[in-house]
Amino acid sequence: SVFSFEFEAGEKNKNLSTVQELYKTLIENEMDRKGLLVALGGGVVGDLAGFVASTYMRGIDVCQIPTSLLAQVDSSVGGKTGLNIGNLKNVIGTFYQPKFTYINIDALKTLPHSEFISGMAEVIKYSLIYDYDFLDYLIDNSEKILDKDNETLCYMVEKCIQIKADIVSKDEKEGGLRKILNFGHTFGHGVEKLCKISHGEAVSIGMNMAFK
Repeated sequence: SVFSFEFEAGEKNKNLSTVQELYKTLIENEMDRKGLLVALGGGVVGDLAGFVASTYMRGIDVCQIPTSLLAQVDSSVGGKTGLNIGNLKNVIGTFYQPKFTYINIDALKTLPHSEFISGMAEVIKYSLIYDYDFLDYLIDNSEKILDKDNETLCYMVEKCIQIKADIVSKDEKEGGLRKILNFGHTFGHGVEKLCKISHGEAVSIGMNMAFK
């Protein structure tokens, strides 16, 4: 049988009470160890569903279907899951790889402009930490990116995934190299909480602060 669970968008709902509601839904629908959890949504959905999948019955399969740019290029790849407690972001979490991740760039065309721009902060982060040629590509193709040109978006998203997959395959549990993915995030998470702005906006500010 197939059933769904929905919760209101936003970091404020990436918490234990939402997790408990999802556990209850799985139990009520008699989900067993052979079940598959499909995370359809942005980064919050992916983080939360991944955590639940990694802990329900000591681990069931999860597949990620990220619909935001930020989730497509970053949070759906690499196996990190996380929950917030109060003002502490991702203080609970696991490393748990999805069975597969399905990305459809057409979903990006449904995003509000501000949400798309927020995701671009993570895209730019990859170019800065790993590939200056990719940075040149982003600058040269900025108009096509903003116009959401299919070929350009495909290349951009795929490039980010390749970079992240390469880093994660070398350091899955963040013992060393993977820490470069946190560029801009140390300041960024603080800015995000204090200023109540989007993750991407906060990371772009955080990167500027880190450079300085």
